[in-house]
Amino acid sequence: MTNHGRFIWYELLTADAEAAKAFYEEVVGWSIGGPGNEGYYHLKAPDGDFVGGMMQLTHEMEQHGARPVWLGYLHVGDVDATVASITAEGGQVRMPAMDMANVGRMAMVTDPQGAPFYVMTPIPPPDQPDAQSRAFSPDSVGHCGWNELVTTDQAGALRFYARHFGMSSTDKMPMGEMGDYCFIDHDGARLGAVTTAQGGRPSLWNYYFRVDDIDRAQSAVESGRGRVMTGPMQVPTGDWIIQGADPQGAFFCLVGARKG
Repeated sequence: MTNHGRFIWYELLTADAEAAKAFYEEVVGWSIGGPGNEGYYHLKAPDGDFVGGMMQLTHEMEQHGARPVWLGYLHVGDVDATVASITAEGGQVRMPAMDMANVGRMAMVTDPQGAPFYVMTPIPPPDQPDAQSRAFSPDSVGHCGWNELVTTDQAGALRFYARHFGMSSTDKMPMGEMGDYCFIDHDGARLGAVTTAQGGRPSLWNYYFRVDDIDRAQSAVESGRGRVMTGPMQVPTGDWIIQGADPQGAFFCLVGARKG
């Protein structure tokens, strides 16, 4: 399996980490441990896999325009070379490359259309040198089940992610006035899709986390003072999706079965 270009971690930047912890534990079913080193929280799925993290925005980060948001990490073999190639094509650096002891080297960048994400060369556990992240695992509850890029330039974004991360697109689904929903694959596996931003929306990756029951999750969102913006809506796979905003304003997406 090719590591380069795989989603390996998902991270929430939030204005209130403790409130977000309570919200997502009820909605998704994660066990969220922390805060650990430097105030970092770890998200553990019901099957015991760690799938992501969470950290609170500092005043300085907010002063520089940071807002609550979900971000994904893409595995790369060389962070510095990848950052250089991305910026040469019009992407931007949001956080310069840095090393974290026993974790790896990472940087936050945007694609040429402005969608932010991390690139990372992780350090595998000493006792598992060949370990691979299962943060993206489409059928596993508590894992990311779908990665969707909403972009202001669909054709340009497809070329960018193919060139830098080995993502390919051969299938698409017509969506009427919204254009085509272009599916993206990586190393032979369906990763998600790229769609065109509507109504002046900025470019952004959306991450759909799988829940055990979409109606239970909707109830938890609403009782937890979050907001359901779209759904539940059925998709061609037979699953149901919700798009919403958590109490701190971060946009999130859920996917799951309807059991009621």
